[in-house]
Amino acid sequence: MTQRTRFRLIATILMLALMPLAAGAEIRVKKTYIDVYDDRGGNVLEMVKTRYKLENSGKEVRIRGYCRSACTMLTTMRNACLGPNATIGFHAPRIPNTKIIPPYVDQVMASFYRNGILRKWNAEWRYSLKMVKISAREYHRLDPATRICAQ
Repeated sequence: MTQRTRFRLIATILMLALMPLAAGAEIRVKKTYIDVYDDRGGNVLEMVKTRYKLENSGKEVRIRGYCRSACTMLTTMRNACLGPNATIGFHAPRIPNTKIIPPYVDQVMASFYRNGILRKWNAEWRYSLKMVKISAREYHRLDPATRICAQ
Protein backbone atom coordinates (compact mmCIF):
# COMPACT_ATOMS: atom_id res chain seq x y z
CA MET A 1 0.00 0.00 0.00
CA THR A 2 1.45 3.33 -1.00
CA GLN A 3 1.73 6.26 1.40
CA ARG A 4 -0.95 8.13 -0.55
CA THR A 5 -3.36 5.17 -0.48
CA ARG A 6 -2.78 4.70 3.25
CA PHE A 7 -3.46 8.41 3.85
CA ARG A 8 -6.70 8.29 1.84
CA LEU A 9 -7.87 5.21 3.72
CA ILE A 10 -7.17 6.82 7.11
CA ALA A 11 -8.80 10.07 6.02
CA THR A 12 -11.89 8.17 4.83
CA ILE A 13 -12.20 6.25 8.09
CA LEU A 14 -11.89 9.47 10.10
CA MET A 15 -14.43 11.21 7.90
CA LEU A 16 -16.87 8.31 8.27
CA ALA A 17 -16.46 8.35 12.03
CA LEU A 18 -17.25 12.07 12.12
CA MET A 19 -20.38 11.90 9.95
CA PRO A 20 -23.73 12.40 11.70
CA LEU A 21 -25.40 9.45 13.38
CA ALA A 22 -28.68 7.94 12.22
CA ALA A 23 -31.18 10.69 11.60
CA GLY A 24 -34.56 10.25 13.21
CA ALA A 25 -35.17 6.52 12.89
CA GLU A 26 -37.78 4.97 15.10
CA ILE A 27 -36.95 1.42 16.14
CA ARG A 28 -39.67 -0.45 18.03
CA VAL A 29 -38.56 -3.65 19.74
CA LYS A 30 -41.34 -6.14 20.41
CA LYS A 31 -41.30 -9.68 21.76
CA THR A 32 -40.91 -11.44 18.40
CA TYR A 33 -40.03 -8.67 15.94
CA ILE A 34 -38.39 -5.27 15.52
CA ASP A 35 -39.92 -2.53 13.41
CA VAL A 36 -37.66 0.08 11.81
CA TYR A 37 -39.75 3.12 10.82
CA ASP A 38 -38.76 6.02 8.58
CA ASP A 39 -34.99 5.67 8.84
CA ARG A 40 -33.32 8.58 7.05
CA GLY A 41 -29.89 6.97 7.12
CA GLY A 42 -26.83 8.72 8.49
CA ASN A 43 -23.36 7.51 9.32
CA VAL A 44 -22.44 4.43 7.29
CA LEU A 45 -20.16 2.92 9.97
CA GLU A 46 -22.86 3.37 12.62
CA MET A 47 -25.33 1.66 10.29
CA VAL A 48 -22.95 -1.30 9.94
CA LYS A 49 -23.03 -1.61 13.76
CA THR A 50 -26.82 -1.26 13.83
CA ARG A 51 -27.14 -3.89 11.11
CA TYR A 52 -25.00 -6.33 13.09
CA LYS A 53 -27.14 -5.85 16.21
CA LEU A 54 -30.43 -6.18 14.34
CA GLU A 55 -29.32 -9.19 12.31
CA ASN A 56 -28.19 -10.99 15.45
CA SER A 57 -31.26 -10.07 17.52
CA GLY A 58 -33.01 -13.38 16.85
CA LYS A 59 -36.10 -11.42 15.76
CA GLU A 60 -37.66 -10.56 12.44
CA VAL A 61 -36.77 -7.00 11.41
CA ARG A 62 -39.56 -5.26 9.52
CA ILE A 63 -38.49 -2.20 7.52
CA ARG A 64 -41.42 0.19 7.28
CA GLY A 65 -42.14 3.63 5.89
CA TYR A 66 -39.23 5.41 4.22
CA CYS A 67 -35.83 3.72 4.40
CA ARG A 68 -33.20 5.84 2.73
CA SER A 69 -29.48 6.31 2.40
CA ALA A 70 -27.51 4.17 4.88
CA CYS A 71 -30.76 2.46 5.97
CA THR A 72 -30.74 0.60 2.66
CA MET A 73 -27.88 -1.50 4.06
CA LEU A 74 -30.44 -3.20 6.34
CA THR A 75 -32.57 -4.59 3.53
CA THR A 76 -30.42 -7.66 2.90
CA MET A 77 -30.24 -8.93 6.48
CA ARG A 78 -31.22 -12.59 6.65
CA ASN A 79 -34.02 -11.73 9.13
CA ALA A 80 -35.31 -8.59 7.36
CA CYS A 81 -38.43 -7.97 5.33
CA LEU A 82 -39.77 -4.85 3.64
CA GLY A 83 -43.18 -3.54 4.57
CA PRO A 84 -45.48 -3.78 1.54
CA ASN A 85 -45.83 0.02 1.48
CA ALA A 86 -42.17 0.83 2.21
CA THR A 87 -40.21 3.23 0.04
CA ILE A 88 -36.47 2.67 -0.36
CA GLY A 89 -34.23 5.61 -1.31
CA PHE A 90 -30.73 5.52 -2.76
CA HIS A 91 -28.23 8.32 -3.41
CA ALA A 92 -24.50 8.86 -3.51
CA PRO A 93 -22.93 8.96 -0.06
CA ARG A 94 -21.81 12.50 0.70
CA ILE A 95 -20.00 14.47 3.31
CA PRO A 96 -22.88 16.22 5.13
CA ASN A 97 -24.03 19.52 3.65
CA THR A 98 -21.76 19.17 0.62
CA LYS A 99 -21.77 17.54 -2.81
CA ILE A 100 -18.47 15.79 -2.04
CA ILE A 101 -18.65 12.04 -2.55
CA PRO A 102 -15.99 10.50 -0.30
CA PRO A 103 -13.89 7.59 -1.57
CA TYR A 104 -14.65 4.01 -0.49
CA VAL A 105 -17.98 4.72 1.23
CA ASP A 106 -19.95 3.61 -1.83
CA GLN A 107 -17.98 0.35 -1.77
CA VAL A 108 -18.85 -0.25 1.88
CA MET A 109 -22.51 0.27 1.05
CA ALA A 110 -22.28 -1.92 -2.07
CA SER A 111 -21.00 -4.81 0.04
CA PHE A 112 -24.51 -5.06 1.54
CA TYR A 113 -26.41 -5.10 -1.78
CA ARG A 114 -27.06 -7.96 -4.20
CA ASN A 115 -28.63 -8.87 -7.52
CA GLY A 116 -30.33 -6.06 -9.47
CA ILE A 117 -30.00 -3.63 -6.57
CA LEU A 118 -26.21 -4.02 -6.65
CA ARG A 119 -26.19 -3.60 -10.44
CA LYS A 120 -28.28 -0.40 -10.22
CA TRP A 121 -26.11 0.88 -7.35
CA ASN A 122 -22.89 0.35 -9.28
CA ALA A 123 -24.24 1.70 -12.56
CA GLU A 124 -26.33 4.68 -11.39
CA TRP A 125 -27.36 5.28 -7.81
CA ARG A 126 -23.94 5.63 -6.19
CA TYR A 127 -23.36 8.71 -8.39
CA SER A 128 -26.77 10.34 -7.88
CA LEU A 129 -26.90 13.49 -5.79
CA LYS A 130 -30.70 13.24 -5.92
CA MET A 131 -32.62 10.59 -4.00
CA VAL A 132 -33.81 7.72 -6.22
CA LYS A 133 -36.94 6.24 -4.64
CA ILE A 134 -38.33 2.80 -5.35
CA SER A 135 -41.21 0.87 -3.83
CA ALA A 136 -40.82 -2.32 -1.82
CA ARG A 137 -42.31 -4.22 -4.78
CA GLU A 138 -39.77 -2.72 -7.20
CA TYR A 139 -36.98 -3.53 -4.74
CA HIS A 140 -38.19 -7.15 -4.60
CA ARG A 141 -38.33 -7.28 -8.41
CA LEU A 142 -34.67 -6.19 -8.56
CA ASP A 143 -33.66 -8.47 -5.69
CA PRO A 144 -36.03 -11.46 -5.44
CA ALA A 145 -34.10 -12.73 -2.39
CA THR A 146 -35.59 -9.84 -0.39
CA ARG A 147 -38.77 -10.70 1.46
CA ILE A 148 -41.90 -8.58 1.59
CA CYS A 149 -43.43 -8.65 5.10
CA ALA A 150 -46.75 -10.44 5.54
CA GLN A 151 -48.23 -7.37 7.23
